[in-house]
Amino acid sequence: MTDAITVAGLRKTFGRTHALDGLDLSVRTGEVHGFLGPNGAGKSTTIRVLLGLIRADGGEARLLGGDPWRDAVALHRRIAYVPGDVTLWPNLSGGEIIDLFGRLRGGGGGGAVRGGRRGRGGLRRRGETGDGGAASRKQELLDRFELDPTKKGGAYSKGNRQKVALVAAFASDADLLILDEPTSGLDPLMEEVFQGCVEQARDRGATVLLSSHILSEVEALCDRVSIIRQGRTVETGALGELRHLTRTSVTAELAAPPRGLDELPGVHDVDVSGHHVTLQADTGKLDALLRALADTGVRSLTSRPPTLEELFRRHYEDPDADGRTAAAEGPADTPSEPDRPSATGTPSAPGTPSAPGTAPALGTRKATPR
Repeated sequence: MTDAITVAGLRKTFGRTHALDGLDLSVRTGEVHGFLGPNGAGKSTTIRVLLGLIRADGGEARLLGGDPWRDAVALHRRIAYVPGDVTLWPNLSGGEIIDLFGRLRGGGGGGAVRGGRRGRGGLRRRGETGDGGAASRKQELLDRFELDPTKKGGAYSKGNRQKVALVAAFASDADLLILDEPTSGLDPLMEEVFQGCVEQARDRGATVLLSSHILSEVEALCDRVSIIRQGRTVETGALGELRHLTRTSVTAELAAPPRGLDELPGVHDVDVSGHHVTLQADTGKLDALLRALADTGVRSLTSRPPTLEELFRRHYEDPDADGRTAAAEGPADTPSEPDRPSATGTPSAPGTPSAPGTAPALGTRKATPR
């Protein structure tokens, strides 16, 4: 099985700032892959390269078997993209925007179906269009996200703008979904709906690249994760694999005060209070620790593998040894790349709203820091 995304040694600079400094990324076809890093680590720059918005200075990037810069138009018909801050055309309704992006990808936009809510007297509102299963899927998503598709884009709140983008993305048959902070502005109930939609996309065979600061969301959804720092990948793998590389928290109530635990190999941060002990242990050294605790007499014991948040913090709490500053996502005054053709094959105009549910309109928007 080929990888949906392959990135090797990717480099991108903005002036003297190294946004990407030899980044590697591999996303397998059909998986949900978490893409983690703090602001300035290089996540959004990587996504812009993958979408063909900017050209990398070095390295190689392959997306669904194509080159994201040279094959942008063809690739965008197979990609759904949701940014963290969605901009919509203010005079188009949500339903019209969803249909527009469906047509950009080559989908239909036929007969009208009912909107997300009913008007007075139970009459169905017009707003979403589509044919057959696509229309049914869009209608289901409008209901699940509780979105009224008849409102104009300029009347939506931030959370509802995100919903328009998410409905457009999940209603598509895209092979690859690139989601960059997609739940920004959503309440917890809608975040749960989002997670269900991601799982359904994976079940139908789609690949998902998910960049999010909500680590619990990534932990619940992702098959594998990549953690980046200062434009480089510092850790990648399944959560189970990564947990073997770090420590397990152990809390125990013993029959007698323990002795010598801090002398065991792989045991750290031992805190003894009477018969109660808490400590950290390397995952590969748990056998010796458990034998020592059993010899003392165990009344209760709780062990907890490291959370994704703890794995993440491990790479960011200590200052970098080489003293490099965090890579920026492209300063606001960085000259933009030339106009690129959009998914329809025509150059987009400056200031075109980001295109939720399809690859974004490609124009003269400047790279801005995240």
